Amino acid sequence: MDVFIWTRAAIWLAVVFAYLVFEPNRHPRVERWDRPELTQDLGFLVDVWARWDSVWFLRIAEHGYGSAEEASAAFYPLYPLLVGFLGRVLLGHYVLAGAIVSLAAALGAFVLLSRLAEARLGGEAAERAVLYLAIFPFAVFLGAVYSESLFLLLAVASFLLAERGSFLGAGLSAGLAWLTRPLGFALLPALAVIAWRSRRRGEAFAGLAAAPGLFALYPAFLWWRLGDPLAFVRAEDVWGRQLSPLGPLGGAWDGIRAGWAGVRQLASVSDSTRYWAPVADADPDRVAAVNLQQLAFLVLFAVLTVVAWRRFGAPYGLFAALSLAIPLSLPSERWPLLSLPRFGLVVFPFFLALAAIASTPRRHTALVAISSAFLGVVCVQWALWQWVA
Repeated sequence: MDVFIWTRAAIWLAVVFAYLVFEPNRHPRVERWDRPELTQDLGFLVDVWARWDSVWFLRIAEHGYGSAEEASAAFYPLYPLLVGFLGRVLLGHYVLAGAIVSLAAALGAFVLLSRLAEARLGGEAAERAVLYLAIFPFAVFLGAVYSESLFLLLAVASFLLAERGSFLGAGLSAGLAWLTRPLGFALLPALAVIAWRSRRRGEAFAGLAAAPGLFALYPAFLWWRLGDPLAFVRAEDVWGRQLSPLGPLGGAWDGIRAGWAGVRQLASVSDSTRYWAPVADADPDRVAAVNLQQLAFLVLFAVLTVVAWRRFGAPYGLFAALSLAIPLSLPSERWPLLSLPRFGLVVFPFFLALAAIASTPRRHTALVAISSAFLGVVCVQWALWQWVA
């Protein structure tokens, strides 16, 4: 697909250019959680795709899971398994392998999303949906050593297969998605709605049962390897994530409080007072900007969830709603909406909803311009090891 080629090429050029121009003069206090023995592979042209959590994926791909205390269990196994296999084929070039797996999965996701969107919106709107995904501000992760591309591919595939009546295939795809990211669980209720509407209801639900069956392999492996089948749950403590007593409402409220603190911080034009006390080891203005950004994306995603539900039906709306509810139910102490913008990248109903909303040339142009501008900023942040999402 043309949109895949030119957007991936543009993002790659932007990241490499930012690295070459700004990296030699980067601020010495910019934190980077790097492990050069893992992230340095074939030089900057490839290595720019290994940042932050890439270290976890590369470590698992090369060495497997560590101890239960190490928190590697928070990173589900399918993506590092594929990267590890391809990395060995490529004679130990694991960063290159990770980028190839991500790009191949992204290409597949673009193709399948186009087909799904065409059936729902028509050809022109389908092209817009794919474009909006391709230039989403956090689309840089679709080519990075992260699991987003693989999850997106499997999530779209599960919906396509379910809507075509192949529920065993949908169940297997959903199970593999669940073995890729925790949000795979959000697929099950959505697919169950499609199965309930099927004429062969019993057969449909039997096919979907493959999903939890597949996922059960992961806790079974952790029990054997680490002695703790729930290590993937306990590992979230490392990021300060705790189950909120109020569920997603608790995380949303904390996000609103953090966002309001950000408004007060920026309005004060002063660093003498910290309005968001949980983060005391970072510049107050940057903390304010990050919290406001994350809150803005929460509002955007909530609106798109409503649009997806009303425009495309309960399965799409339910998947979108649960994809928000899961991280909101486990807010981080320091950053209540930690990584939420990146999590939204894999919720494909959002991009169908955007395509439905941006139905006029003016709306389309505005959306492309705004999204592209923010994508450019994220590319620079990513290249310089600044925390993105």
